[in-house]
Amino acid sequence: MNQEQQRQQELRDGKAAWHRFGPYVSDRQWGTVREDYSADGQPWRYTTHEMARSYAYRWGEEAIGGICDEKQLLCLAPAFWNGQDPILKERLFGLAGPEGNHGEDVKELYYYLDNTPTHSYMRMLYKYPQHAFPYDWLVQENARRGRDKPEFELADTCIFKEDRYFDIFIEYAKAGPDDLLLQLTVHNRGPQEAPLHVLPQLWFRNTWAWGYEEYRPTLCPAEGAAVALDHASLPALQLYYEQPAGQDPNLLFCDNETNAETLYQAPNATPYCKDGINNYLLHGQPQAINPTHIGTKVAVHYQLSIPAGESRTVRLRLAAPGLANPFEEFAGLLELRQQEADAYYQDLQKDLENPDARLVQRQAFAGMLWSKQFYYYDVAQWLRGDPALPAPPARRQSGRNHGWQHLNNADIISMPDKWEYPWYAAWDLAFHCIPLAMLDAEFAKSQLRLLCRDWYMHPNGQLPAYEWKLDDVNPPVHAYATWRVYKMDQKQRGGPGDTAFLESVFHRLLLNFTWWVNRKDRDNRNVFEGGFLGLDNIGVFDRSAPLPTGGYIEQADGTAWMAMFALNMMRMALELSRTNPVYQDLASKFFEHFLYIAQAMTNMADQKIDMWDEEDGFYYDVLNTPEHGRFPLRIRSMVGLIPLFAVEVLDEATLQDVPQFVYRLNWFLDNRPELAALVSRWQEPGKGQTHLLSLLRGHRMKRLLYRMLDEAEFLSDHGVRALSRYHREHPFVFSTEDGVNAVVDYEPGESTTSLFGGNSNWRGPVWMPMNFLIVESLQRFYHYYGPDFEVEYPTGSGTYCTLLAISEALTERLTRLFLRDENGQRPAFGNCKQLQTDPHFCDNLLFYEYFHGDTGAGLGASHQTGWTGLIAKLMQPRGE
Repeated sequence: MNQEQQRQQELRDGKAAWHRFGPYVSDRQWGTVREDYSADGQPWRYTTHEMARSYAYRWGEEAIGGICDEKQLLCLAPAFWNGQDPILKERLFGLAGPEGNHGEDVKELYYYLDNTPTHSYMRMLYKYPQHAFPYDWLVQENARRGRDKPEFELADTCIFKEDRYFDIFIEYAKAGPDDLLLQLTVHNRGPQEAPLHVLPQLWFRNTWAWGYEEYRPTLCPAEGAAVALDHASLPALQLYYEQPAGQDPNLLFCDNETNAETLYQAPNATPYCKDGINNYLLHGQPQAINPTHIGTKVAVHYQLSIPAGESRTVRLRLAAPGLANPFEEFAGLLELRQQEADAYYQDLQKDLENPDARLVQRQAFAGMLWSKQFYYYDVAQWLRGDPALPAPPARRQSGRNHGWQHLNNADIISMPDKWEYPWYAAWDLAFHCIPLAMLDAEFAKSQLRLLCRDWYMHPNGQLPAYEWKLDDVNPPVHAYATWRVYKMDQKQRGGPGDTAFLESVFHRLLLNFTWWVNRKDRDNRNVFEGGFLGLDNIGVFDRSAPLPTGGYIEQADGTAWMAMFALNMMRMALELSRTNPVYQDLASKFFEHFLYIAQAMTNMADQKIDMWDEEDGFYYDVLNTPEHGRFPLRIRSMVGLIPLFAVEVLDEATLQDVPQFVYRLNWFLDNRPELAALVSRWQEPGKGQTHLLSLLRGHRMKRLLYRMLDEAEFLSDHGVRALSRYHREHPFVFSTEDGVNAVVDYEPGESTTSLFGGNSNWRGPVWMPMNFLIVESLQRFYHYYGPDFEVEYPTGSGTYCTLLAISEALTERLTRLFLRDENGQRPAFGNCKQLQTDPHFCDNLLFYEYFHGDTGAGLGASHQTGWTGLIAKLMQPRGE
């Protein structure tokens, strides 16, 4: 057991709180629903980037590379000023949703390079230009561009020309659970000496201004070069700051209070507001900082002048009072934690031979771990407003999230992207837990349990979707992730699985399954709608809104997701029945429900229109209209591939342990032959005496794979597209009664439509989570069919491969997104020469939200390591 694994064990045993401090500060708090108290429910306008430096947040904090305790009472993060910018660089800049030509978008370059599960060592890189940051240009140029144009990024401004920028490496190391080292190493990459102000900042989240408590913590100077902090809910700590030769850092104190005079032309609660350090340094306002050296926010001000090609270092330590020489052992501790991180990943990657693959995987893991965030949102309080502030507008009581007043979240949660999506999403989180389980199975399990808690899950059984609209509907993948993480954890344990975890989540998912059946099966026919289901612009209509035709859509994906949900629940019940036979009854219930769903997808209540189209060999949504009846929406999209995911293979060893389940199963199949005929050869054992449950018989699967594996349709060089390229030449057009044509055509890059806000695109790009499920489903099918079942791959090539070989080939295409090709290029970097060839860029990776369907270039949220972090699992040799 290496040192990092020992720390994890100490954490599990309750011997040391290694998790107390971590990278839990959001990259963006402004523009979030939590901070929105507007009358019109427009959070992007209620708090803006321009306001952020002066606005004390109610629900959370933001920073560049910040850390905090697990309740975010105390935050520590660096800030910078190059002497040219109009504002202090305390937070990452980006465009609000309405500002970007493709929605919200961070306009900075920063990279999460390393992290360990206990956050004993963390490292990130921020690239800060030496010229004035082009805030206005980025806003204006993106506003000028339409949706048919690419986003205008920071690199497009040529701000990094002649390497006139600083590489700022932010490193943290833990000497103990409450003893943290911070080292900032600034490299001047430019051709000339350049000045830089470095301002590490320590501050308390504002918990006192809202009318619930009067207690106010304090920061003040301590003996020597240190800041003492006094907070009733934190251990005694001091921030020690080094005073290198030739540098005499100043302490700048203010309060984490809103500058109401600046924002609202109202009196301030204190003369030393949150923006005091900014106003003192940039605008020469000495009255903005507290001359008595006390406050709730402080900066240690270093003024550096860095020669061309050289670096300077700033070191701080947050630790207990009384350290005589806090920096004597600093370098040794930092190096030791780096070595321990290397040893940890050396063990984890022992079977991964390719050095470039190890680099990609390690940075993917780093992104997963850096993307933890303290997430605080009490909906009832948010709706009511706070006693010390004006009441929210009356319409709030019937507006966004008003039906979720039980929801009270204050936890560390894995985020999709801490700038673009600084709130959890139910189905994103399920995918996050798979790579997280490779690092920290206990944390992954805690995340899956968390969303099932009473203060998350709705009393009616619905899981919260995401902050923007808690009652929207995400695909029901929580059961899949629970079972997947359970098996990964069991393999790591080398013994019995954690059935207590499995059982606790299973019982809550019973409520969620019932919610789906009661709320999303309109006519009790086992045909599900779901609406949005995360697929954004993939359809011709917004499936969560009333249709322009009237009627409703019978969703192939919604119905297939529910078939998958039923099989996942059946499998969990069978596992739990090993120690408690009563679960065999529940396993039977989910087996039967799966068959009813399979029947519904095959024969829509004896009507002529099925979801399966035999002529096309594909599944389609079916539109049900009051005037024109039912007809398929013939869009070849990911909707029609999702039935692949509903697959389970049971072996004879499993069935021998569940006689009641087998008895009920056989009775059901004997007495319902019309349902038995739907099951993929249940009565015929496969390879190794296995049995297959699937929506697809061999014939249908081959027809579906014929489409999916066709390079003229779904198969790209870097994975499976979300929409068939067939629609480039053959757009799907739906004409409404009023003469409006709704069109779906193949878009390999950013979306040109604004159906879901403009930053959403399922119309062609490659998405990691769906591809991951395709790979795993093919592996399960192979487990049944074995090596004798072959499919042409790629379609039309004349080469036939097993399903296992195809899953491995798809994995290879996906991993190629990030790995250097024969020309040393990484497809995810697109055609940006600097990213591809510059030694200070080319090995620093971004894990994008999705990837161009033709070139593989990264698009969307640039740090969505969340579900794109699945690449870490795909990098691992099969079976690991």
